[in-house]
Amino acid sequence: MNKKTQVIIIFSVILFFLVVGTLLYNYIGADYTPGIIAVSGPDKSEIYQTNTAPDFTVLDKDGNSVSLSDHFGKPILINFWATWCGPCLSEMPHFETLFREYGDEVVFLMVNLTDGTADTVDSVKNFVEKNGYSFPVYFDTQKNGARAYSVTSIPITYGIDKNGNVIKRHIGSLRESRLLEIIESIK
Repeated sequence: MNKKTQVIIIFSVILFFLVVGTLLYNYIGADYTPGIIAVSGPDKSEIYQTNTAPDFTVLDKDGNSVSLSDHFGKPILINFWATWCGPCLSEMPHFETLFREYGDEVVFLMVNLTDGTADTVDSVKNFVEKNGYSFPVYFDTQKNGARAYSVTSIPITYGIDKNGNVIKRHIGSLRESRLLEIIESIK
């Protein structure tokens, strides 16, 4: 076998694994539904509980601290996003539509990853106002939410039930119908 054939075979194998890996990641990672987990109690017995949503604190538009746990008791939709993220921007109108419809029943936490450079509090406020969005925007200036939810790519959306349990996770931009499915699953 000559060198050119070997290079083509190696390249083809690598490409195959990249494609399969990407497809598996998108299939497995795009929609997350946690199950029951077992933890060991103080008496070494197993206690079964559902995945509880990690708490975090962000700032509202007035600079007040707001924690996720402040909203336990109602279904919660968390969306991590940024203004420089094209897929994030494409799903914003869907969040606005469904916020207007379900905003009294479901808490919408639109958490901007405010890094102080690409997104600042003022630039995000201007963006929201310019686009006429009425959903509440929160600012993760200290990366508390991003760390609590291990955010490595955006957009990412979590559906949390009224008891504070993570029910759904979706990585990537959402269509309105899929966002509605998440809302219905946490109501």
